[in-house]
Amino acid sequence: EAKTLSSSCLMLSLLSLHWALLQLGQAFPSTSDYLQRGWQRLLEEGEGCTECHPEECPAPRGCLAGMVRDACDCCWECANLEGQICDLDNTNHFYGKCGEHLECRLDTGDLQHGEVPEPQCTCLSQLALCGSDGKTYAQICRFLEVARAHPDANLTVAREGPCESEPQITSPPYDTWNITGQDVIFSCEVFAYPMASIEWRKDGMEMLLPGDDPHISVQFRGGPQKYEVTGWLQIQDVRVTDEGTYRCFARNRVGEVVALASLTVFTPDQLNLTGFSLPKPRMMPEDYGESEEDYY
Repeated sequence: EAKTLSSSCLMLSLLSLHWALLQLGQAFPSTSDYLQRGWQRLLEEGEGCTECHPEECPAPRGCLAGMVRDACDCCWECANLEGQICDLDNTNHFYGKCGEHLECRLDTGDLQHGEVPEPQCTCLSQLALCGSDGKTYAQICRFLEVARAHPDANLTVAREGPCESEPQITSPPYDTWNITGQDVIFSCEVFAYPMASIEWRKDGMEMLLPGDDPHISVQFRGGPQKYEVTGWLQIQDVRVTDEGTYRCFARNRVGEVVALASLTVFTPDQLNLTGFSLPKPRMMPEDYGESEEDYY
């Protein structure tokens, strides 16, 4: 009788704690799913694992990260996806295990920023790959998520590395204006595999920029993302004759793409009539310090 009463008190305590954490989860939606899943698992397990009856196990569905055995090594359950909170070792069975090609890692970098670190599922590979649908996937874990979400597509890995494709301008140059004597900078970010080259031209001129003009310069660098390249066109001491449309050409062996931006040049007298203030100048690579989080 005492043992039964003790078990009842334990279950009542777990249910009370479960309810309290669910209320907390409602205030913080990002953690509610994990808390509910973890405490539900503990409540189902009770004080320990019982005899395993696989035929009584519910069939998991929609497992985008694959399936893993539960804490009692009896039933199959959905594994945790990349970025989800997970159990760091086998001594805990609260948040669950990571799926295929994933491992549970603790980001110690959070400690340096004064944050409370949480173990999360991290993909073991960061190598891009090309799917049979002609799309590039950042790594195998993302590919498997899509393949499991659309099983009828029979998606397979076509090759390691990105799919070959014509360039895509991820951040085009924008129309701008300035007054004579100021500087103007256009930028153009391009994604492509194989890597693309970038050329600048001005409408009405046959030659590539900068040509032999000393007040125009061009710079290039890789990034900001993998398989991307960024090009800048800088016009110093802008003149009225610099007004016009500028084109960013990006090409590789698969194809080419172009993006346009116009430059309007005012004289100081014209600017005084409009009442506008000068636009904020864009930055060139040499203007950056150690941090390059922003490209403008």
